[in-house]
Amino acid sequence: MPHAARLIAAAERRERAIADTLILDYARRSARAFSAAGLKGGSFDLVLDETGRLRTDDVLELDDGRLVEVVAAAEPLIEARAADLPGLTRLAWHLGDRHVPVEVLPNRLRLKRDAALERLLQSLGAKLTMIEAPFEPEGGAYAASHGHAHHDHGRGHDHTHGHGHHHHEH
Repeated sequence: MPHAARLIAAAERRERAIADTLILDYARRSARAFSAAGLKGGSFDLVLDETGRLRTDDVLELDDGRLVEVVAAAEPLIEARAADLPGLTRLAWHLGDRHVPVEVLPNRLRLKRDAALERLLQSLGAKLTMIEAPFEPEGGAYAASHGHAHHDHGRGHDHTHGHGHHHHEH
């Protein structure tokens, strides 16, 4: 089975022929290693040397020289809107304080569906719409390590997903 040899970011993509297309959700595009089937029937083992997240229109160059493009799959999301920009900023702050991956759009925020976050956003006055769409969240301060569970604040804790801590004096 072919392996991915290198990642070519969408901005550096050239006009070479694409051999196959992978449609991947956010979790798979954030993983360092996984197997996937392409739309044209190809099977691929992907182990990326670089940390980071695959984005729509990125290209994986396989060890045999073929190119496979990446497309973000539609997935269940919450789309949150506020009455004004300060309200939208407040929503973003509360989500960021909880280390929630968020896609920032000009007049709304998108995040993975989660009942607790839905209740939080409603309590803050957000207008919510449940949608199915590709999810391309912001990379954040720790984007080079592709996920908040892998960064280190240098404070000697394991950073489990409980997120009960609040030490943001970076």
